[in-house]
Amino acid sequence: MKNRQILLRVLSYARPHLAYLLLALALALVSVGFSLYVPVLTGQGVDLIVGEGMVDFICLIPILIKLAISVGISALAQWLLGLCTNRVSYLTVRDIRIRAMEVVSDLPLSTIDSTPHGDILSRITTDIDLISEGLLTGFTQAFTGIVTILGTLFFMLELNPGISLVVVLVTPLSLFIASFIAKRSFAYFREQSELRGEMSSMAEEMVTGQRVVKAFNREDACEAAFGEINEKLRVCGIRALFFSSITNPATRFVNGLVYAGVGVFGALAVMGGGLSVGQLSAFLSYANQYTKPFNEISGVLAELQSAIASAGRVFDIIDQPVQSPDPAGATVLTQVDGSVRVEHLSFSYRKETPLLRDLNLGVEPGQRIAIVGPTGCGKTTIINLLMRFYDPDEGRILVSGRDVQQVTRDSLRSMYGMVLQETWLKNGTVFENIAYGKPDARLEEVTAAAKAAHAHSFIQRLPDGYDTLLSEDGGNLSQGQKQLLCIARVMLCLPPMLILDEATSSIDTRTELHIQNAFAELMRGRTSFIVAHRLSTIREADCILVMNKGRVVEMGSHDELINANGFYKKLYMSQFGA
Repeated sequence: MKNRQILLRVLSYARPHLAYLLLALALALVSVGFSLYVPVLTGQGVDLIVGEGMVDFICLIPILIKLAISVGISALAQWLLGLCTNRVSYLTVRDIRIRAMEVVSDLPLSTIDSTPHGDILSRITTDIDLISEGLLTGFTQAFTGIVTILGTLFFMLELNPGISLVVVLVTPLSLFIASFIAKRSFAYFREQSELRGEMSSMAEEMVTGQRVVKAFNREDACEAAFGEINEKLRVCGIRALFFSSITNPATRFVNGLVYAGVGVFGALAVMGGGLSVGQLSAFLSYANQYTKPFNEISGVLAELQSAIASAGRVFDIIDQPVQSPDPAGATVLTQVDGSVRVEHLSFSYRKETPLLRDLNLGVEPGQRIAIVGPTGCGKTTIINLLMRFYDPDEGRILVSGRDVQQVTRDSLRSMYGMVLQETWLKNGTVFENIAYGKPDARLEEVTAAAKAAHAHSFIQRLPDGYDTLLSEDGGNLSQGQKQLLCIARVMLCLPPMLILDEATSSIDTRTELHIQNAFAELMRGRTSFIVAHRLSTIREADCILVMNKGRVVEMGSHDELINANGFYKKLYMSQFGA
């Protein structure tokens, strides 16, 4: 996306706040108008004090009063202008951030899984903040700068068209210099934003996995890798800063030439009687004010370039294809009987690496289906497809006779309760984490669910019980305790179907027996899919799917599969050898 397109797109987010923009323009007119009136008053005052014994105090006092009023009004208007432009900037950035977060919420899991999480966070936080900084300076300088240039040009032409022509012809050189440098600095600002995202991604990864880093003594290696990225960012930042820092001195040099030219030609005009000393003083002030916006614009070019580069990265996220919407007229599931059919289903995460191929499965209401097999055979993939985290490449899945691609995702997922091997807890109280799927739950319901999950006893031992605040991802709990809270979360919702993906992998054997009994009660009458590596936990399943290399190679009850003396028996004997 080109810089101009990015800038226009940012401004499109400012369009809803047009009232503040118009008010800012009006205030800019007032501020600049009175500031341009000041040199006129100054020139009149100078003409009243030129020459020995020629000071006209009677005429000077009204001019000084007008001068004070003009300066005061100009300052007040400038302050109000800042408030308006700040509001436009913050509201615009707020809308961009909300839109970015909406898109991230709707991104398919395939995009989330393939993009470093730290980079996404960097775009939503750091990059959008940089847009804000660029907008704040850009809006203010654009409003006041344009009005100042036009106003001073008008007054200078009124005073002396010839000298004005010198100013108009020389000043644009500063814009050419600024544009020349900006084109070369943009590439560095873009690279700087990308490296900043890479650094955020690595920092997030290392902090999240700090225990593993320490366990394998990888601190030095991580510091070295981080230092390498940091060094690249330093070099890139210095280059970007160097090129952008050249702009202001170069334009100031051009503007200095303009001021000197006005002084020389103005002095000649005074000696020739074409100008008074006071008018020359006013002309010099106007020349200074005329060149000032060019200086300011060139001075903020670095921030604008950084803001545009950051905006490009944010729009890259916003433009990502979102999850395909539910089809028009999609059915909203309100209740299901628990039957599930999988017909000729094929799926792969990468087209060149097939995973599931021509999978067929029929599940009756209330059945407990266990899915077992070696790592990477496709067990969790089936769960992802049942929940429509991914859609199949071929084939279809039916729940209660309805194709899941013809029902709304929200209603489909509300029919399942899910406990994963990887626990997830949000920053909040124990109560809020258990009630995550049912925010209006009462304390009695949450307590009952915690008791059913055998989590109530350890919750009571926490400093504030159910009101105990958990740190990020439950860092102040053991892995087993976190998993018990996730189980309690599902037991509170009581959905018609269950998915248990290694749901007791981090729980001690004694507690696991209690949990298995609780699950047995919970699964009674509910269709349940159980992914397990410990085959002792699925012996009571109605049907066991044995998978290998993306295919169901065996199917049946535990006893039937043992008697078949096939792949399942080999898996079972590897855990409970002869």
